[in-house]
Amino acid sequence: MTRPTSSAPSQRMLRVGEQVRAAITQVLQRGEVRDDIIEATVISISEVRMSPDLKIATAYVTPLGVSDHSIVIEALNRRAKFIRGRLGPQLRQMKYMPEVRFRDDTSFDNYKKIDELLRSPEVSRDLDGDNDDQ
Repeated sequence: MTRPTSSAPSQRMLRVGEQVRAAITQVLQRGEVRDDIIEATVISISEVRMSPDLKIATAYVTPLGVSDHSIVIEALNRRAKFIRGRLGPQLRQMKYMPEVRFRDDTSFDNYKKIDELLRSPEVSRDLDGDNDDQ
């Protein structure tokens, strides 16, 4: 029997990703990570994508109230091994503890750009023109 060649994540990858997201969120909320930058920043974890073998977890984060996200992302990646060690109690059902990587979540910026485009005068003019025809 052949494997499906779809690049979409499996249900297992999605479920484990959500468990890892919740575990990372708990570690950050409890203040277990001793880093001045991380402690002073509110961090939103929007998604965790798992590799197909579940050994790598890529967490997409948005530091709130910070103009330069790269500083916070670098601080999280410096503490990634510590965070990985603190995930153990919540993820003890996993055979391997995943390596955690942090990336900046740019999806909110993309949504903002799309919203600005939809509200632009050119688009609203075109949309108003459609209503006149009906």
